[in-house]
Amino acid sequence: METTTQEILPFRIDVPGRQLDDLRARLGNTRWPSDLPGVGWSRGVPVDYLRDLAEYWRTGYDWRARERELNEHPQFRTTIDGQCVHFLHVRSARPDALPLLLLHGWPGGFTDFLDVLGPLAETFHLVVPSLPGFGFSTPLAGPGMGPARMARVLDLLMDRLGYGRYGVHGYDTGAWVAPEIGKLAPERVVGVHVNAMITFPVGIDGELDGLTEVEQRRWERMQNFNDGYLQCNSKRPQTVAYGLHDSPAGQLAWIVEKFKELTVPEEALPEDSIDRDRILTDVSLYWFTGTAASSAQVYYEAMSAEPADAWAGSDWSVSPRSAVPTGVLVSAHDVTIRRWAERDHDIVRWTELGAGGHFLAMEAPDLLVEDVRAFFGQVG
Repeated sequence: METTTQEILPFRIDVPGRQLDDLRARLGNTRWPSDLPGVGWSRGVPVDYLRDLAEYWRTGYDWRARERELNEHPQFRTTIDGQCVHFLHVRSARPDALPLLLLHGWPGGFTDFLDVLGPLAETFHLVVPSLPGFGFSTPLAGPGMGPARMARVLDLLMDRLGYGRYGVHGYDTGAWVAPEIGKLAPERVVGVHVNAMITFPVGIDGELDGLTEVEQRRWERMQNFNDGYLQCNSKRPQTVAYGLHDSPAGQLAWIVEKFKELTVPEEALPEDSIDRDRILTDVSLYWFTGTAASSAQVYYEAMSAEPADAWAGSDWSVSPRSAVPTGVLVSAHDVTIRRWAERDHDIVRWTELGAGGHFLAMEAPDLLVEDVRAFFGQVG
């Protein structure tokens, strides 16, 4: 039976002081491992780097200031299909503005989009959820919350908000969920815009023939990418979560490594691309909400789980082609290959930036805003 209520409740973030005290105590009592001299980042996050960042998190980072900033944006929670859903709802001053759903990835959250809210709200009514299992969209309603079921929940959210016609933007995990929303509700979704889209070969004769030099490098990078986190999240999300849930230094290392590998330039430190406080706000939300396990479940559902119901079991590499107009924004870090994207989606706009990394809304917000506006101006 579907457990859905129509109630939408205002929400404010208010982390209890005892949790702040506990975080500082745990960071102060971290048992630090040794590491090998001269290996840098090649085997994981160096101890000296992480100790310095953890100490700043403990003594220099001001969560209360960040909390106040986040609470300046209107936030709400509701329950759909038994799933608690947290979201920002930022209305445009234009009454006829197109509603736009903004979907984050892992290890991100709704805070990824803070720098684009103001500019995009000039054109769109914005709905920015925490994906189920992330942040304040917890606890998970149960197994089966893969990309397709998330799509159902979020389409119902937009319907509940009174939006009969809307657009979707997503990156990373959001770039998997966004097209699923288009497939589920093509009569309602005017367009899907994504960055950090992953595309795959599917075993068709000739699909690797004639790749450009750029595409060949992207395919090589995809095959050689360090997917240790992906294997853990998709196969044993619960087991790895015990260390992350119990140790803030462990949670910090697990996330900051992704910021290091996925920002541009990769050889620089992550805070050279994204403000250190913004990174720590992201990590803090994972820590305070205790979502190390639940946020990883989407990988398991999408890659390892047997279908639990009609909405679960999405395959990340093979799926029916979407007929919804789709725009793809390709950053300097992305490994997206156009012919494979066009096989699966109705691509009507393709933009090669040659700049920016995986977390484009934080690394190059102006470029993202420009392309989102152009795409929905074309299809909306």
